[in-house]
Amino acid sequence: MKKITGVLLVLAMVASAAFAGGAKDGAAGAKIGVSMPTQSLQRWNQDGANMKAQLEKAGYKVDLQYAGDNDIPTQVAQIENMIVGGCKVLVIAAIDGSSLTEVLKDAKAKKIPVIAYDRLIMNSDAVSYYASFDNFKVGVIQGEYLRDKLALKTASGPFNMELITGDPGDNNAGFFFNGALSILKPYIDSGKIVIKSGQTTFAQVATPSWSTEEAQKRIENIVTSVGYGPKGVKLDAVMASNDSTAQGVTNALVGAGYTKANFPLLTGQDCDKASVKNMLLGLQSMSIFKDTRTLADLQQRNGNHSLIPLRTGIRHRRQLQEASHRQRLLQRIRRSDLIVTVF
Repeated sequence: MKKITGVLLVLAMVASAAFAGGAKDGAAGAKIGVSMPTQSLQRWNQDGANMKAQLEKAGYKVDLQYAGDNDIPTQVAQIENMIVGGCKVLVIAAIDGSSLTEVLKDAKAKKIPVIAYDRLIMNSDAVSYYASFDNFKVGVIQGEYLRDKLALKTASGPFNMELITGDPGDNNAGFFFNGALSILKPYIDSGKIVIKSGQTTFAQVATPSWSTEEAQKRIENIVTSVGYGPKGVKLDAVMASNDSTAQGVTNALVGAGYTKANFPLLTGQDCDKASVKNMLLGLQSMSIFKDTRTLADLQQRNGNHSLIPLRTGIRHRRQLQEASHRQRLLQRIRRSDLIVTVF
């Protein structure tokens, strides 16, 4: 299973046979159920809207549902309704990868293909495909950024760092965290990086629902207990797995008196508008932009039952040249010395 998971994380899956044939089949009115976890994070709003737009452009009907604010019973009920309502394919970004076992039995019984979108669905044999980015690589890039900015290969240190990642029920959170630790752990073991809170395991640094508020509370507690501050114990960096947790870190550190002049290095992911603005203000150091439109496009364009590698790396800058406010902010950042990595 681990080998299969590893392969799937490096590959983006194409959509099921229901998508084969493209617009002609879509025009026949097949209904696609799209289940997203929450509207409280910018990226899920964008993912849902992008997928709906592309599927409808291809001629499909789309039942797009958001599960409140990461509410598992709501997501289960919505998926049940999609099954009963005649959806021919289900695309699901699970809140908790282990919470959908029973409802997906009904999908399998009705031979409805299930695509796990960005988050792997566990404990179910009903999943036909899994579409995602190389999430371990995301963490590696964050770890490499901190390693290079702190000059860990050559500097004597020690450097004080704290760690924060996402929801323990989100399979991706573990990959982000382990990817970053694959770079940082040797320096932690050698003492060049010091985690003064003592919180170094995934369970200790996980954030329920990727909540900005929960992240802020945890970092505030750490700041108080350790004595971090511009006039206290120096904090050199925070490894945050995504932007919503990074925003919580920023809120906590600004509340502790940090400014652009003394702000620690802080990683992120998703290039949310709030984090892009924080980068411009010097209150976040970097973010990773994964163009999730690529996943939506794959799901409506392809249906050949094959694994298609999704190339990772730096895309051409012109992919950022759109007329949205966020994209204009990204343009400004790329002209500065801040780093925005684009998948």
